[in-house]
Amino acid sequence: MAGPVREGRAVTGGASAGRIDPALLRSAFILVLGTFMATMDATIVTVGIDTFADDFGASVTEIQWVSTAYLLAVVAVVPTSGWLADRFGGRRTWLVAVAVFLLGSVLCALAWSVPALVVARVIQGLGGGLLPPTGQALLARAAGPSRTGRIISIVAVVPLLSPVLGPLIGGAVLSVADWPWLFYVNLPIGVAAILLARRYLPVSSPSQPRAPFDFRGAALLSPGLAVLVFGLTEVGRGRAVPLAVAVVAIVAGLAMLAAFVVHGLRTGRTPLIDPRLFTRPPFGVAALALAVLGAGVFGTMFLLPLYLQTGRGLTAWETGLLLAPQGVGALAGSVFVNRAIDTVAPRTMVLTGIGLVTLGTVVFTQLGHTPPDALIALSLLARGAGIAMIGAPVMNIVYSGIDPAFLPRASGALNLLNTVGGSVGTATLAVVLQARLDTRGTDISTAFAGTFWWVLGFCLVAAAGAIRLPRRHRAKAEATVRSEHRKGS
Repeated sequence: MAGPVREGRAVTGGASAGRIDPALLRSAFILVLGTFMATMDATIVTVGIDTFADDFGASVTEIQWVSTAYLLAVVAVVPTSGWLADRFGGRRTWLVAVAVFLLGSVLCALAWSVPALVVARVIQGLGGGLLPPTGQALLARAAGPSRTGRIISIVAVVPLLSPVLGPLIGGAVLSVADWPWLFYVNLPIGVAAILLARRYLPVSSPSQPRAPFDFRGAALLSPGLAVLVFGLTEVGRGRAVPLAVAVVAIVAGLAMLAAFVVHGLRTGRTPLIDPRLFTRPPFGVAALALAVLGAGVFGTMFLLPLYLQTGRGLTAWETGLLLAPQGVGALAGSVFVNRAIDTVAPRTMVLTGIGLVTLGTVVFTQLGHTPPDALIALSLLARGAGIAMIGAPVMNIVYSGIDPAFLPRASGALNLLNTVGGSVGTATLAVVLQARLDTRGTDISTAFAGTFWWVLGFCLVAAAGAIRLPRRHRAKAEATVRSEHRKGS
């Protein structure tokens, strides 16, 4: 078996032609296996919550920690992804992350109690949280600026399919096997990803092999994010934890994040996440768009399955089938983005995508009138296409215009904002939904409909930020500059 290809001119030299060659597609396929495994697992596990509770004899409050522990681990580890890639190399970091995720999966399947399962989920989250940012940075570096947009438009559809496929796969697994197989299904995917990566994925040398770790920043940022998300989650789920505890957690988390920003601006070393990144256009606007997108997307995929199963009495399998049009829309949108991303201005494409998401959300504000399934399916189709037209162009703006040496840090920052945006958005919508359910009694549909108005609000905030994205495509702008330079000379 031949050794791994070493990254360099041989890998990125063809990027100037803008052609996506088989080697790049192969790398994209390998890297997307990791993202697919991690994002799919999160949605598969939600299907088994009731099964876990019955098998372990635990309350819903206790068993919800199976999901919360994973989320907190992801939020805590994402900020370290940039330093790990700089220090040890992106390929090595990615391989270790897959191995840690698989270890966590095996431990989850072997868990004998709720605490054991929660600890195993933390290990899983530590690996799963590193996979998307590290994989994106590796892919952007291999593609080069001229091919980044097109290749990301292909792989970015995977996280959009996970909320659709997860309930279907989870329901199918539980119909023929016990709950440990919800975790064992990760093993063949992960093992295949490791074997293929060792064979074909280009080696990326550490860009800063002696980079010191920002211990003070890590002590503020990762715990601060975890505490904040924990507080918001507790408020959103209305658990037995006293409200005062949740509020204290939220305040403490915000205080730690504020302290990290001060530290990041003052430190003479490279912080885990450089706050100055968000002041440099178009990174700040792009990050805002992804954060709000995460709030709207993850928030909707929290609300809608819950409504379909509690409000309409559908099974997990039936819910997955009704959600499938969003996946179809995402596939169609990614095809369009792949063909148009090098010619259509980023702002035009992103605003069009936000418009489609907004249009596809309107019907859910009318759930009190019980819209037909066909209208829900059409709305999800529009949402899927719109989401695909937002994420890839925004990431392309950042990745194609940044020095390759800074890709791991930038990727970590973007994924962090997207993850936190999704967590905060979901928690906010959960609080709003619970408040409406408390005031409207058993009128479930009306309560959900009122909550979806907040999703429309997220869309408006995203549109306000997207207006500041570049008006012209980068390639056209560079061609104009070259033409003016030739005329001047």
